[in-house]
Amino acid sequence: MKMNLFKNKKIVSALLFGVIITAGCKKTFDINHDPNNPSLEVGTPKIVFPVGVMSVAGVEGGDMALLGGILGEYITQSAAAGQYKNIDQYDLKTTDFNAIYTTLFSYGLKNLQFVVDKSKASQDWNFYLMGTVMKAYATALLVDLYDKIPYTEALQGVGNLTPKFDDGYTIYKSLLASIDTAFAKDFSAKSAIDLRATNEGNVDLVFGGDINKWKKFANTLELKLYLRMINAKPAEAQAGVQALYARNAVFLTEDAKITGFSNAPSLSNPLYEQNIRQLNTDANLVASTTFVSFLKANNDPRLADYFSANTTSLNQGDFINSTAAALAATKLKQSPTDPVVFISAAESYFLQAEARERYFAGAGAKQLYDIGVLAAFSAVGENGSSFIAPGGAYAYPSGTFDQNLAAIITQKWASFPYGVHFIEGWLDRNRTGLPKSSPVYSTSPSYISGQFVVSKNSVLPAGEYPKRLVFPDAERSTNPNTPPQVPITTPVWWGL
Repeated sequence: MKMNLFKNKKIVSALLFGVIITAGCKKTFDINHDPNNPSLEVGTPKIVFPVGVMSVAGVEGGDMALLGGILGEYITQSAAAGQYKNIDQYDLKTTDFNAIYTTLFSYGLKNLQFVVDKSKASQDWNFYLMGTVMKAYATALLVDLYDKIPYTEALQGVGNLTPKFDDGYTIYKSLLASIDTAFAKDFSAKSAIDLRATNEGNVDLVFGGDINKWKKFANTLELKLYLRMINAKPAEAQAGVQALYARNAVFLTEDAKITGFSNAPSLSNPLYEQNIRQLNTDANLVASTTFVSFLKANNDPRLADYFSANTTSLNQGDFINSTAAALAATKLKQSPTDPVVFISAAESYFLQAEARERYFAGAGAKQLYDIGVLAAFSAVGENGSSFIAPGGAYAYPSGTFDQNLAAIITQKWASFPYGVHFIEGWLDRNRTGLPKSSPVYSTSPSYISGQFVVSKNSVLPAGEYPKRLVFPDAERSTNPNTPPQVPITTPVWWGL
Protein backbone atom coordinates (compact mmCIF):
# COMPACT_ATOMS: atom_id res chain seq x y z
CA MET A 1 0.00 0.00 0.00
CA LYS A 2 1.20 3.50 -0.69
CA MET A 3 1.80 5.42 2.51
CA ASN A 4 -0.19 8.62 2.93
CA LEU A 5 2.64 10.20 4.83
CA PHE A 6 2.89 13.61 6.42
CA LYS A 7 4.52 16.28 4.29
CA ASN A 8 6.31 18.48 6.77
CA LYS A 9 6.43 21.62 4.62
CA LYS A 10 3.38 23.04 6.40
CA ILE A 11 4.79 22.58 9.88
CA VAL A 12 8.15 24.00 8.81
CA SER A 13 6.48 27.06 7.29
CA ALA A 14 4.25 27.70 10.27
CA LEU A 15 6.97 27.30 12.87
CA LEU A 16 9.41 29.33 10.84
CA PHE A 17 6.90 32.15 10.51
CA GLY A 18 6.77 32.37 14.29
CA VAL A 19 10.56 32.42 14.47
CA ILE A 20 10.79 35.22 11.90
CA ILE A 21 8.17 37.33 13.65
CA THR A 22 9.81 37.00 17.07
CA ALA A 23 13.46 36.97 16.08
CA GLY A 24 13.39 39.29 13.13
CA CYS A 25 11.01 42.00 14.25
CA LYS A 26 13.67 44.67 13.74
CA LYS A 27 14.12 43.61 10.14
CA THR A 28 11.91 44.26 7.16
CA PHE A 29 10.45 40.95 6.02
CA ASP A 30 8.26 40.60 2.95
CA ILE A 31 5.51 38.14 3.80
CA ASN A 32 5.02 37.50 0.07
CA HIS A 33 8.35 35.66 -0.01
CA ASP A 34 8.15 31.93 0.60
CA PRO A 35 10.29 31.38 3.75
CA ASN A 36 11.11 27.86 2.58
CA ASN A 37 12.65 29.22 -0.63
CA PRO A 38 14.13 32.62 0.23
CA SER A 39 15.53 34.59 -2.66
CA LEU A 40 19.10 35.82 -2.62
CA GLU A 41 17.77 39.30 -1.86
CA VAL A 42 16.24 38.32 1.48
CA GLY A 43 18.09 35.12 2.30
CA THR A 44 20.45 35.35 5.27
CA PRO A 45 21.67 32.69 7.69
CA LYS A 46 19.35 34.14 10.35
CA ILE A 47 16.32 33.54 8.15
CA VAL A 48 17.35 30.32 6.43
CA PHE A 49 18.98 28.41 9.31
CA PRO A 50 15.69 27.80 11.18
CA VAL A 51 14.17 26.46 7.95
CA GLY A 52 16.93 23.89 7.60
CA VAL A 53 16.76 22.88 11.25
CA MET A 54 12.97 22.55 11.27
CA SER A 55 13.07 20.53 8.05
CA VAL A 56 15.38 18.02 9.71
CA ALA A 57 13.25 17.97 12.87
CA GLY A 58 10.06 17.54 10.84
CA VAL A 59 11.41 14.50 9.01
CA GLU A 60 13.21 12.87 11.93
CA GLY A 61 10.35 13.54 14.32
CA GLY A 62 7.73 12.39 11.81
CA ASP A 63 8.40 9.79 9.13
CA MET A 64 11.68 8.60 10.66
CA ALA A 65 10.13 8.30 14.11
CA LEU A 66 7.35 6.19 12.66
CA LEU A 67 9.78 3.97 10.78
CA GLY A 68 12.21 3.64 13.69
CA GLY A 69 9.48 3.11 16.25
CA ILE A 70 8.19 0.05 14.43
CA LEU A 71 11.49 -1.38 13.16
CA GLY A 72 13.11 -0.63 16.53
CA GLU A 73 10.31 -2.73 18.10
CA TYR A 74 9.09 -0.07 20.49
CA ILE A 75 5.66 -0.02 18.87
CA THR A 76 3.69 -2.10 16.40
CA GLN A 77 0.69 -1.69 14.16
CA SER A 78 -2.50 -1.98 16.17
CA ALA A 79 -4.85 -4.86 15.45
CA ALA A 80 -7.67 -2.32 15.61
CA ALA A 81 -6.39 -0.25 12.68
CA GLY A 82 -4.21 -0.65 9.61
CA GLN A 83 -2.35 2.49 8.56
CA TYR A 84 1.18 1.13 8.96
CA LYS A 85 0.86 -2.57 8.16
CA ASN A 86 3.39 -2.37 5.36
CA ILE A 87 6.11 -1.09 7.69
CA ASP A 88 5.35 -3.72 10.30
CA GLN A 89 5.57 -6.53 7.76
CA TYR A 90 8.74 -5.07 6.20
CA ASP A 91 6.98 -4.47 2.87
CA LEU A 92 8.80 -1.22 2.09
CA LYS A 93 8.27 0.02 -1.44
CA THR A 94 9.79 2.73 -3.64
CA THR A 95 6.60 4.72 -3.18
CA ASP A 96 6.99 4.80 0.61
CA PHE A 97 8.82 7.47 2.55
CA ASN A 98 9.52 9.72 -0.41
CA ALA A 99 9.28 12.63 2.03
CA ILE A 100 12.31 11.46 4.03
CA TYR A 101 14.51 11.74 0.98
CA THR A 102 12.97 14.70 -0.81
CA THR A 103 12.33 16.91 2.21
CA LEU A 104 15.79 16.45 3.66
CA PHE A 105 17.38 17.30 0.33
CA SER A 106 15.00 20.02 -0.89
CA TYR A 107 14.43 21.84 2.39
CA GLY A 108 16.92 20.57 4.94
CA LEU A 109 20.24 20.20 3.15
CA LYS A 110 19.52 22.84 0.52
CA ASN A 111 18.97 25.50 3.16
CA LEU A 112 21.77 24.34 5.44
CA GLN A 113 24.20 24.47 2.51
CA PHE A 114 23.01 28.03 1.88
CA VAL A 115 23.85 28.88 5.50
CA VAL A 116 27.30 27.31 5.22
CA ASP A 117 28.09 29.16 1.98
CA LYS A 118 26.78 32.54 3.12
CA SER A 119 28.42 32.41 6.54
CA LYS A 120 31.72 31.32 5.02
CA ALA A 121 31.64 34.29 2.64
CA SER A 122 30.96 36.71 5.51
CA GLN A 123 33.30 34.87 7.90
CA ASP A 124 30.50 34.43 10.39
CA TRP A 125 32.06 31.37 11.94
CA ASN A 126 29.30 30.82 14.49
CA PHE A 127 26.68 30.26 11.82
CA TYR A 128 29.27 28.38 9.78
CA LEU A 129 29.72 25.83 12.58
CA MET A 130 25.98 25.61 13.27
CA GLY A 131 25.18 25.06 9.60
CA THR A 132 28.01 22.56 9.17
CA VAL A 133 26.93 20.49 12.17
CA MET A 134 23.28 20.33 11.14
CA LYS A 135 24.22 19.53 7.54
CA ALA A 136 26.50 16.71 8.73
CA TYR A 137 23.81 15.39 11.06
CA ALA A 138 21.14 15.30 8.34
CA THR A 139 23.47 13.92 5.66
CA ALA A 140 24.61 11.11 7.95
CA LEU A 141 20.98 10.14 8.55
CA LEU A 142 20.42 9.79 4.81
CA VAL A 143 23.58 7.69 4.46
CA ASP A 144 22.47 5.52 7.38
CA LEU A 145 19.17 4.84 5.63
CA TYR A 146 20.17 4.63 1.95
CA ASP A 147 23.93 3.89 2.04
CA LYS A 148 24.70 5.85 -1.15
CA ILE A 149 23.32 9.33 -1.82
CA PRO A 150 24.23 12.33 -3.98
CA TYR A 151 26.83 14.38 -2.13
CA THR A 152 29.80 15.84 -4.00
CA GLU A 153 27.58 16.93 -6.90
CA ALA A 154 24.43 17.56 -4.87
CA LEU A 155 22.76 20.84 -3.85
CA GLN A 156 23.80 22.66 -7.03
CA GLY A 157 20.26 23.44 -8.15
CA VAL A 158 19.83 23.80 -11.90
CA GLY A 159 23.60 23.54 -12.21
CA ASN A 160 23.32 19.76 -11.86
CA LEU A 161 19.91 18.10 -11.79
CA THR A 162 21.32 14.58 -12.03
CA PRO A 163 24.13 14.39 -9.46
CA LYS A 164 26.13 11.22 -9.05
CA PHE A 165 25.78 9.07 -5.96
CA ASP A 166 28.71 8.78 -3.55
CA ASP A 167 29.43 5.84 -1.28
CA GLY A 168 28.67 6.17 2.40
CA TYR A 169 32.24 5.85 3.64
CA THR A 170 33.45 8.66 1.39
CA ILE A 171 30.62 10.86 2.62
CA TYR A 172 31.32 10.09 6.28
CA LYS A 173 34.98 11.05 5.85
CA SER A 174 33.95 14.33 4.25
CA LEU A 175 31.43 15.10 6.99
CA LEU A 176 34.01 14.54 9.71
CA ALA A 177 36.53 16.70 7.86
CA SER A 178 33.95 19.46 7.44
CA ILE A 179 33.31 19.57 11.19
CA ASP A 180 37.05 19.74 11.87
CA THR A 181 37.36 22.59 9.37
CA ALA A 182 34.56 24.50 11.08
CA PHE A 183 36.21 23.98 14.47
CA ALA A 184 39.44 25.53 13.20
CA LYS A 185 37.83 28.91 12.53
CA ASP A 186 38.28 32.00 14.70
CA PHE A 187 35.11 32.24 16.75
CA SER A 188 36.35 35.41 18.42
CA ALA A 189 36.36 37.30 15.12
CA LYS A 190 34.11 40.36 14.99
CA SER A 191 32.42 38.88 11.93
CA ALA A 192 31.15 35.94 14.02
CA ILE A 193 27.66 36.99 15.09
CA ASP A 194 26.79 36.27 18.72
CA LEU A 195 23.03 35.78 18.58
CA ARG A 196 22.70 36.16 22.33
CA ALA A 197 24.47 39.51 22.27
CA THR A 198 22.04 40.77 19.62
CA ASN A 199 19.00 39.37 21.45
CA GLU A 200 18.33 37.03 18.55
CA GLY A 201 19.02 33.75 20.29
CA ASN A 202 15.60 32.40 19.35
CA VAL A 203 16.77 32.18 15.74
CA ASP A 204 18.70 29.16 17.01
CA LEU A 205 15.92 26.72 17.85
CA VAL A 206 18.32 24.21 19.40
CA PHE A 207 20.60 26.09 21.81
CA GLY A 208 19.40 29.68 21.78
CA GLY A 209 22.57 30.97 20.14
CA ASP A 210 25.05 29.40 22.58
CA ILE A 211 27.98 28.51 20.31
CA ASN A 212 29.75 26.56 23.07
CA LYS A 213 26.84 24.14 23.14
CA TRP A 214 27.10 23.79 19.37
CA LYS A 215 30.75 22.86 19.82
CA LYS A 216 29.69 20.11 22.24
CA PHE A 217 27.08 18.96 19.72
CA ALA A 218 29.79 18.87 17.04
CA ASN A 219 32.12 16.77 19.21
CA THR A 220 29.32 14.38 20.14
CA LEU A 221 28.29 13.99 16.52
CA GLU A 222 31.88 13.21 15.55
CA LEU A 223 32.05 10.59 18.30
CA LYS A 224 28.82 9.07 17.04
CA LEU A 225 30.02 8.95 13.43
CA TYR A 226 33.31 7.33 14.37
CA LEU A 227 31.53 4.69 16.44
CA ARG A 228 29.28 3.98 13.44
CA MET A 229 32.47 2.88 11.64
CA ILE A 230 33.57 0.19 14.10
CA ASN A 231 32.61 -2.75 11.86
CA ALA A 232 33.75 -1.48 8.47
CA LYS A 233 36.75 0.67 9.43
CA PRO A 234 37.81 -0.36 12.95
CA ALA A 235 41.29 1.21 12.88
CA GLU A 236 39.94 4.50 11.56
CA ALA A 237 37.16 4.50 14.13
CA GLN A 238 39.64 3.97 16.96
CA ALA A 239 42.02 6.64 15.70
CA GLY A 240 39.18 9.13 15.31
CA VAL A 241 37.80 8.55 18.80
CA GLN A 242 41.23 8.71 20.41
CA ALA A 243 41.96 11.95 18.56
CA LEU A 244 38.81 13.48 20.02
CA TYR A 245 39.94 12.59 23.52
CA ALA A 246 43.49 13.74 22.81
CA ARG A 247 42.22 17.22 22.03
CA ASN A 248 40.08 17.16 25.20
CA ALA A 249 36.82 17.31 23.30
CA VAL A 250 33.85 18.28 25.45
CA PHE A 251 30.61 16.42 24.77
CA LEU A 252 26.93 17.19 25.26
CA THR A 253 25.62 17.26 28.81
CA GLU A 254 22.15 18.40 27.75
CA ASP A 255 19.79 17.53 24.94
CA ALA A 256 20.23 18.87 21.43
CA LYS A 257 16.54 19.17 20.65
CA ILE A 258 13.67 21.23 19.30
CA THR A 259 10.97 22.34 21.73
CA GLY A 260 8.25 24.95 21.43
CA PHE A 261 5.64 22.78 19.74
CA SER A 262 2.03 23.59 20.59
CA ASN A 263 -1.40 21.99 20.43
CA ALA A 264 -2.44 23.54 17.14
CA PRO A 265 -2.63 22.26 13.56
CA SER A 266 0.79 22.17 11.86
CA LEU A 267 2.46 23.43 15.05
CA SER A 268 2.53 20.13 16.93
CA ASN A 269 5.23 17.56 17.38
CA PRO A 270 5.61 16.01 13.90
CA LEU A 271 4.71 12.45 14.91
CA TYR A 272 1.65 13.66 16.80
CA GLU A 273 0.65 15.80 13.83
CA GLN A 274 1.08 12.92 11.41
CA ASN A 275 -0.18 10.00 13.42
CA ILE A 276 -2.99 11.56 15.46
CA ARG A 277 -4.11 14.96 14.22
CA GLN A 278 -4.01 14.27 10.49
CA LEU A 279 -5.42 10.74 10.79
CA ASN A 280 -7.96 11.89 13.39
CA THR A 281 -7.25 8.84 15.54
CA ASP A 282 -4.72 7.57 18.05
CA ALA A 283 -5.53 3.93 17.36
CA ASN A 284 -2.69 2.94 15.03
CA LEU A 285 0.41 2.62 17.20
CA VAL A 286 0.47 0.33 20.23
CA ALA A 287 3.12 -1.06 22.54
CA SER A 288 5.29 -3.86 21.19
CA THR A 289 5.81 -6.85 23.46
CA THR A 290 9.51 -6.65 22.64
CA PHE A 291 9.92 -3.33 24.45
CA VAL A 292 7.17 -3.67 27.04
CA SER A 293 8.42 -7.07 28.20
CA PHE A 294 11.82 -5.53 28.87
CA LEU A 295 10.33 -2.66 30.89
CA LYS A 296 8.03 -4.95 32.84
CA ALA A 297 10.76 -7.48 33.61
CA ASN A 298 12.76 -4.70 35.24
CA ASN A 299 9.84 -2.89 36.91
CA ASP A 300 10.85 0.16 34.92
CA PRO A 301 8.59 3.14 35.74
CA ARG A 302 9.11 4.58 32.26
CA LEU A 303 6.47 2.15 31.04
CA ALA A 304 3.83 4.64 32.21
CA ASP A 305 5.71 7.53 30.58
CA TYR A 306 5.94 5.87 27.18
CA PHE A 307 2.52 4.22 27.02
CA SER A 308 -1.03 4.77 28.22
CA ALA A 309 -2.34 3.28 31.46
CA ASN A 310 -3.29 -0.11 30.07
CA THR A 311 -0.13 -2.24 29.96
CA THR A 312 -1.27 -4.93 27.53
CA SER A 313 1.13 -5.17 24.59
CA LEU A 314 0.91 -6.68 21.11
CA ASN A 315 3.49 -9.05 19.69
CA GLN A 316 5.46 -7.45 16.88
CA GLY A 317 3.60 -7.55 13.57
CA ASP A 318 0.63 -9.48 14.94
CA PHE A 319 -1.87 -6.97 13.57
CA ILE A 320 -4.24 -9.62 12.16
CA ASN A 321 -4.96 -10.87 15.70
CA SER A 322 -8.62 -10.15 16.50
CA THR A 323 -8.68 -11.35 20.11
CA ALA A 324 -9.94 -9.00 22.77
CA ALA A 325 -6.48 -8.77 24.32
CA ALA A 326 -4.88 -7.81 21.01
CA LEU A 327 -7.50 -5.19 20.29
CA ALA A 328 -6.99 -3.71 23.77
CA ALA A 329 -3.21 -3.25 23.48
CA THR A 330 -1.92 -0.11 25.12
CA LYS A 331 -1.35 2.90 22.88
CA LEU A 332 1.80 4.92 22.43
CA LYS A 333 1.57 7.96 24.67
CA GLN A 334 1.93 11.10 22.54
CA SER A 335 1.61 14.81 23.20
CA PRO A 336 1.48 17.66 20.68
CA THR A 337 4.19 19.41 22.70
CA ASP A 338 6.68 16.53 22.79
CA PRO A 339 10.18 17.67 21.75
CA VAL A 340 12.17 16.30 18.83
CA VAL A 341 15.61 15.18 19.97
CA PHE A 342 18.68 15.11 17.73
CA ILE A 343 21.11 13.80 20.36
CA SER A 344 20.03 13.54 23.99
CA ALA A 345 22.24 13.98 27.02
CA ALA A 346 21.67 10.29 27.77
CA GLU A 347 22.80 9.25 24.30
CA SER A 348 25.90 11.41 24.67
CA TYR A 349 26.84 9.66 27.91
CA PHE A 350 26.20 6.21 26.44
CA LEU A 351 28.36 7.03 23.41
CA GLN A 352 31.15 8.10 25.75
CA ALA A 353 30.74 4.96 27.85
CA GLU A 354 31.05 2.81 24.73
CA ALA A 355 34.15 4.70 23.63
CA ARG A 356 35.71 4.16 27.06
CA GLU A 357 34.97 0.44 26.93
CA ARG A 358 36.35 0.04 23.42
CA TYR A 359 39.46 2.17 23.47
CA PHE A 360 40.41 3.01 27.06
CA ALA A 361 40.17 -0.38 28.80
CA GLY A 362 36.84 0.60 30.33
CA ALA A 363 38.27 3.47 32.38
CA GLY A 364 35.37 5.73 33.36
CA ALA A 365 32.80 3.68 31.44
CA LYS A 366 30.72 2.76 34.49
CA GLN A 367 30.45 6.37 35.66
CA LEU A 368 29.36 7.54 32.20
CA TYR A 369 26.88 4.67 31.91
CA ASP A 370 25.38 5.50 35.30
CA ILE A 371 25.00 9.17 34.39
CA GLY A 372 23.42 8.11 31.11
CA VAL A 373 20.82 5.96 32.84
CA LEU A 374 20.03 8.76 35.29
CA ALA A 375 19.71 11.25 32.43
CA ALA A 376 17.38 8.92 30.52
CA PHE A 377 15.12 8.52 33.56
CA SER A 378 15.23 12.22 34.40
CA ALA A 379 14.20 13.17 30.85
CA VAL A 380 10.76 11.66 31.49
CA GLY A 381 10.52 12.76 35.12
CA GLU A 382 11.71 9.58 36.81
CA ASN A 383 14.52 8.79 39.25
CA GLY A 384 16.80 5.96 38.21
CA SER A 385 19.09 5.92 41.24
CA SER A 386 17.87 2.59 42.59
CA PHE A 387 18.28 0.98 39.18
CA ILE A 388 22.01 1.67 38.97
CA ALA A 389 22.73 0.92 42.62
CA PRO A 390 24.52 -2.37 43.44
CA GLY A 391 22.02 -5.14 42.81
CA GLY A 392 19.75 -2.82 40.86
CA ALA A 393 18.09 -3.94 37.64
CA TYR A 394 20.42 -1.78 35.56
CA ALA A 395 23.58 -1.94 37.64
CA TYR A 396 26.65 -1.87 35.43
CA PRO A 397 27.88 -5.45 34.96
CA SER A 398 31.60 -4.60 35.17
CA GLY A 399 32.08 -7.91 33.40
CA THR A 400 33.40 -8.81 29.98
CA PHE A 401 33.51 -6.30 27.16
CA ASP A 402 30.49 -7.94 25.52
CA GLN A 403 28.48 -7.83 28.75
CA ASN A 404 29.32 -4.20 29.37
CA LEU A 405 28.57 -3.20 25.78
CA ALA A 406 25.22 -5.00 25.90
CA ALA A 407 24.26 -3.02 29.00
CA ILE A 408 25.24 0.29 27.38
CA ILE A 409 23.44 -0.34 24.09
CA THR A 410 20.34 -1.79 25.75
CA GLN A 411 19.95 1.23 28.00
CA LYS A 412 20.51 3.52 25.05
CA TRP A 413 17.77 1.65 23.16
CA ALA A 414 15.43 2.06 26.13
CA SER A 415 16.02 5.83 26.18
CA PHE A 416 15.07 6.64 22.59
CA PRO A 417 11.28 6.97 22.95
CA TYR A 418 11.98 10.31 24.63
CA GLY A 419 11.89 13.02 22.00
CA VAL A 420 10.55 10.52 19.40
CA HIS A 421 14.18 9.59 18.63
CA PHE A 422 13.06 6.09 17.63
CA ILE A 423 15.07 5.98 14.42
CA GLU A 424 18.31 5.75 16.36
CA GLY A 425 17.18 2.58 18.13
CA TRP A 426 16.82 0.79 14.81
CA LEU A 427 20.03 2.22 13.33
CA ASP A 428 22.08 1.39 16.43
CA ARG A 429 20.82 -2.19 16.34
CA ASN A 430 21.91 -2.42 12.71
CA ARG A 431 25.38 -1.38 13.91
CA THR A 432 25.69 -3.54 17.03
CA GLY A 433 23.18 -6.38 16.74
CA LEU A 434 21.84 -5.31 20.14
CA PRO A 435 19.36 -6.03 21.58
CA LYS A 436 19.88 -9.59 20.40
CA SER A 437 17.51 -11.48 18.11
CA SER A 438 15.31 -14.11 19.70
CA PRO A 439 15.30 -17.63 18.22
CA VAL A 440 11.60 -17.84 19.12
CA TYR A 441 8.60 -15.55 18.76
CA SER A 442 7.50 -13.51 21.76
CA THR A 443 4.56 -15.86 22.47
CA SER A 444 6.95 -18.70 23.31
CA PRO A 445 7.50 -19.63 26.97
CA SER A 446 11.24 -19.56 26.27
CA TYR A 447 11.20 -16.00 24.92
CA ILE A 448 13.65 -13.70 26.73
CA SER A 449 12.20 -10.27 27.42
CA GLY A 450 13.60 -7.47 25.29
CA GLN A 451 14.98 -9.63 22.51
CA PHE A 452 13.98 -8.73 18.96
CA VAL A 453 11.60 -10.95 17.03
CA VAL A 454 10.81 -11.08 13.34
CA SER A 455 7.42 -9.57 12.57
CA LYS A 456 4.73 -12.22 12.56
CA ASN A 457 3.56 -11.07 9.14
CA SER A 458 6.97 -10.41 7.59
CA VAL A 459 7.21 -10.61 3.80
CA LEU A 460 10.97 -11.19 3.97
CA PRO A 461 12.77 -14.55 4.02
CA ALA A 462 12.71 -16.30 7.38
CA GLY A 463 14.82 -14.64 10.05
CA GLU A 464 15.57 -11.50 8.01
CA TYR A 465 15.20 -7.89 9.18
CA PRO A 466 15.18 -4.63 7.21
CA LYS A 467 18.53 -2.85 7.32
CA ARG A 468 18.04 0.00 4.84
CA LEU A 469 15.48 1.83 2.74
CA VAL A 470 15.06 1.54 -1.01
CA PHE A 471 15.64 4.57 -3.22
CA PRO A 472 12.34 6.39 -3.71
CA ASP A 473 10.53 6.82 -6.99
CA ALA A 474 10.92 10.56 -6.60
CA GLU A 475 14.68 10.20 -7.15
CA ARG A 476 14.75 7.34 -9.64
CA SER A 477 12.25 9.03 -11.96
CA THR A 478 14.38 12.18 -12.25
CA ASN A 479 17.99 11.05 -11.78
CA PRO A 480 19.37 8.35 -14.11
CA ASN A 481 22.41 8.06 -11.84
CA THR A 482 20.32 6.44 -9.12
CA PRO A 483 22.00 3.08 -8.30
CA PRO A 484 20.19 -0.24 -8.81
CA GLN A 485 17.93 -1.22 -5.95
CA VAL A 486 19.51 -3.31 -3.21
CA PRO A 487 17.48 -5.70 -1.03
CA ILE A 488 16.44 -4.05 2.22
CA THR A 489 18.07 -6.94 4.08
CA THR A 490 21.51 -5.81 2.88
CA PRO A 491 23.37 -3.74 5.50
CA VAL A 492 24.55 -0.23 4.70
CA TRP A 493 28.32 0.23 4.54
CA TRP A 494 28.85 0.31 8.32
CA GLY A 495 26.21 -2.27 9.32
CA LEU A 496 26.29 -5.87 10.46
